[in-house]
Amino acid sequence: MVEGSAVPTSTAFEGDSASITVPHRSVILAVLCLTVLIINLDGTILNVALPTIVNTLHATSSQLQWIVDAYTIILAGLLLIAGSLGDHVGRKWVFVSGLVLFAAGSAASAFSNSPDQLVAARSFMGIGAAAIMPSTLSILTNVFTKPLDRARAIGLWSGTNGLGLAIGPVVGGWLLTHYWWGSVFLINVPIALLTCVAALFLVPDSKNKAAKPIDPVGAGLSLLWVTLLLWGIIEAPMRGWSSAPILLAMIGAVAVVGVFVAWERRSSHPMLELSFFKSRRFSVAMAGLGLVLFALSGGLFLFTQYLQFCLGYSAFQTGLRIAPIAGVLLLVASLSSMLVRRFGTKIVVFSGMGLIALGFAMLSTVTLHSTYANVLPAFFLLGIGSGLTVAPCTESVMGSVPVELAGVGSATNSTALQIGGALGVAVLGSLLSTHYQNDMGSLLAHSVIPGPVLHTAIGSLGGALGIARHVGGSVGYSLARSARQSFIDAMTFAVSVGAMLSGVAAVLVLALLPSRGSEGTETM
Repeated sequence: MVEGSAVPTSTAFEGDSASITVPHRSVILAVLCLTVLIINLDGTILNVALPTIVNTLHATSSQLQWIVDAYTIILAGLLLIAGSLGDHVGRKWVFVSGLVLFAAGSAASAFSNSPDQLVAARSFMGIGAAAIMPSTLSILTNVFTKPLDRARAIGLWSGTNGLGLAIGPVVGGWLLTHYWWGSVFLINVPIALLTCVAALFLVPDSKNKAAKPIDPVGAGLSLLWVTLLLWGIIEAPMRGWSSAPILLAMIGAVAVVGVFVAWERRSSHPMLELSFFKSRRFSVAMAGLGLVLFALSGGLFLFTQYLQFCLGYSAFQTGLRIAPIAGVLLLVASLSSMLVRRFGTKIVVFSGMGLIALGFAMLSTVTLHSTYANVLPAFFLLGIGSGLTVAPCTESVMGSVPVELAGVGSATNSTALQIGGALGVAVLGSLLSTHYQNDMGSLLAHSVIPGPVLHTAIGSLGGALGIARHVGGSVGYSLARSARQSFIDAMTFAVSVGAMLSGVAAVLVLALLPSRGSEGTETM
């Protein structure tokens, strides 16, 4: 089945990639991957520092939530705007500006003296990250214009994305072992400034020379709907999915999306070309990206707790034991272009989704007596599956977008990643929390434990283990064992849901994703 041109050409596009030598392209790719690494690293490196921040800055639970969420919400909310801006004014300059903002926000975060200051600084980092993320991928597609070269480069870019997410706890744990909590932010500053200088001298500028006027209404609507959606997703596990604020946020997000789509259809200069979504090579691949990040981010959220609370590893030890997911993902993603050339995008992505489903299914068999050796094979499957999926889907998305609109295409791709990741943590985390609290509530319903202590034990595994250590003796041992069993039952239920969703996604990919895309055709 032919769907049309995969990468329409346009004389309106302005860039100078033809003059870049092969060695310079490798250095440019290294610069782009390094910046993506620190942005994704920042999404998980903070998690291991939260207890220290609580003790140092005396942050409340609500403030702690915003310290984590401010970065994600601002980043995702501004992606489409930043991508469109890059197409208009030049991707190199949006990229460089983003690096400067990210470095400044990181330095401000490291030396914050209060939770409110840290929230503000993290928001500033999110602005910088939003400018960087779509720019990296749109610059990459301008520098690597041949399909084979572009696929290989996107493979490394995609692998670096996953690597950053997975090694965050390792880097964070090591830094906290040797330095103060601000080091988890300060590490970004020299890397951002170094890549900024390299970008000024090496990265070519590109933009859509015939770009239509910027669409401020579309930009505002896109920021509003993404913010409402992500706020609802992130806050739902804590407030409850049926609570009034969450329902209002979700209904509001849907309503604003409707207004956004209606406006973009009627606008003479839309920020987002809705015609992109008519191509299955674009829309199905983008949905696949969101589902992979759903599984990967949600899984990492569950596994870090399991390794720490059930198997007793420290934060740094936990990071090291999750590292195989990152290592395998990076390796497989960098090699995935060869598999796509031989078997086609459809088969490779279907296989990746299937391996993710199998990995989750294996983890659903974990028991109280399981060890790290029992879960390691499933971790490898998740890494391989993610590597087989992320890079080919990203290449499919970017290969179906006109080169002059690479900024918006990249931003749409990155938005799918952010929303998928946030949904994974929220949905699987909510399933885990609800199942655990129901189990522990039933178990302790007739206990003589005082109300506040009972609430803490039912609220989380960490709280229950803290009480068990304080009580000690046979009562403490029994409480800890029961809490761990309840957590494992809840985790296996959550990963079973993850396995089912990944399996459904694999079937949809097999049915709908075009098998191959070239510069001129797409075939089923």
